Amino acid sequence: MRRDVTDRGDCARFGALLFGLAALLLASACAEVELVSHAAKQVQPGGQGRGDGHYKVGTPYQIDGIWYYPAVDYDYSETGIASWYGPQFHGNPTANGEIFNQYDISAAHRTLPLPSMVRVTNLENGRSLTVRVNDRGPFKNGRIIDLSTRSAQLLGFHKQGTAKVLVEILAPESRQLASVTQSRDGSISAPQAVPVVAVEQAPLDRTVNGNHAAAVPEPAPASVPASTRPPLSEPELDGLVSRQPVRATNIYVQAGAFLRRDNAVRLGARLSVFGPTSITESLNGQNRFYRVRLGPVGSVSDADQILATLLQNGHTDARVVVD
Repeated sequence: MRRDVTDRGDCARFGALLFGLAALLLASACAEVELVSHAAKQVQPGGQGRGDGHYKVGTPYQIDGIWYYPAVDYDYSETGIASWYGPQFHGNPTANGEIFNQYDISAAHRTLPLPSMVRVTNLENGRSLTVRVNDRGPFKNGRIIDLSTRSAQLLGFHKQGTAKVLVEILAPESRQLASVTQSRDGSISAPQAVPVVAVEQAPLDRTVNGNHAAAVPEPAPASVPASTRPPLSEPELDGLVSRQPVRATNIYVQAGAFLRRDNAVRLGARLSVFGPTSITESLNGQNRFYRVRLGPVGSVSDADQILATLLQNGHTDARVVVD
């Protein structure tokens, strides 16, 4: 399991594979399994993961006194702070046995099944990217996802180290990816079809000397070693990154969520010494929750300090959120 405290950190064409799969199905069961395995290795465009690891959910685990509970959650959606990791772990095994390549489009998450597919949107610049989750982390408090070097570059926050993001699981793609991976592992029968996961291809809005520059979409190159990989180009961005609307957001530290408002009020009063507190309502199914938050805070570092204080005082459910 990777432990990271760092804040800095195409689509492959499946036509031939599908025809090959039909032929191999007629040939032998062994050939079928072999082709499914090959397809899994190429399920993502742009070097998005090797696909040679195993399917893993895992059991609850504890890091630095914090418990994490891996689970299959195809409704997952969360805002928070993203970080990135790269050189220190390049070439090492990921949590599900793949080999981490910092130039692949991949990420680490603490609880989602491995592998899964998620859409990560940078809430500061609107860049949105489909990413393969194949590792565990990040284990720095206040971070919800740790992206590879290349993913952070594509999302535009590689230099600044962190970004406010929205992470949403892509349920159909994740289910199909799980099916392919498990069939290769031998835990389930081979799927009826090899999943084809398409990356959104929308040109980025950009200007050159005040004039709009026309996009020239190209397929992204396959993953190559760091020493030979060329720098990122604008056409490459156009082939992988979509643009989402951007609105103003703030950073908060959420101390807890309660079914009873009076419990939220009492906690808010106790935490007011750390800064402005607020109680907001949210619905989760039929349940109404009252969330106790501190903020908004001015920066990620400020949020980190407040979060650390809450955790030290026993508020182990505290987390950084973006709203």
